[in-house]
Amino acid sequence: MGTLPVALTIAGSDCSGGAGIQADLKTFTVHGVYGMSAITALTVQNTLGVQSVTPVSPELLSQQLIACFTDIIPEATKIGMLGNEELCKVVAEQLSYYKPSNIILDPIMLSSSGKTLLSPAGLKILTTEVFPLVDLVTPNKPEAELLWGKTIVTPEDWSLAAEQLSHKYATNFLLKGGHALEAPTDYLYY
Repeated sequence: MGTLPVALTIAGSDCSGGAGIQADLKTFTVHGVYGMSAITALTVQNTLGVQSVTPVSPELLSQQLIACFTDIIPEATKIGMLGNEELCKVVAEQLSYYKPSNIILDPIMLSSSGKTLLSPAGLKILTTEVFPLVDLVTPNKPEAELLWGKTIVTPEDWSLAAEQLSHKYATNFLLKGGHALEAPTDYLYY
C-alpha cells in the first residue's frame, strides 16, 4: 500500500466499536498503519457485556485470509478472538501456508463480563497448532491463569507464569497486567 506499513487483524467484530476488529483498525490508523481484517465472528456487545456471538463459517474465514495474503502482504498480523476449533484450524492452516511474519496472538477466551469466547476444543487447537506459529502470545491475567493452571497473585507469580508458559508453548509471552490489583505491570518472557 505505497509507503504505509500494512497489518492484518483476525478477530471478531464488535458492533459497539470498543474491541475486536473495530478497535484494532482504529489502533492501526492512529499509528499510520494500513489495516486489513478477517472477521471470525459477529458479536452483539456494548459496555455492559457480550450478549451473543455468531461465528463465521470456516470457509468464509479461509476465503478472507486467502484474499488478504494473496494481494497485500501484511508486515504484521494480530490475532484476537477465534471462537471455536474449526476457526482455529483455519487460522493454523493459512498461517502455515502463507508464513506471514510478526504474528501477535491475543488469546481471547473470556469476555470481561465472563462470557466464554473460545470452546475447550478450540483452546486445544489454539495451543497446539496456532501457538507454535506465532511470535508473541499476550494473555491477560484470567487467560494466563487458565493456560498456566494456577492462580497469579504475587509479582513473582507473574514472572514465573510468563517464563513457564513460554517454555511450555515454545513461544514468547507477554502477560498483560491490566487485571492486577496493584499498579498494572506487564511481564515479558522472550
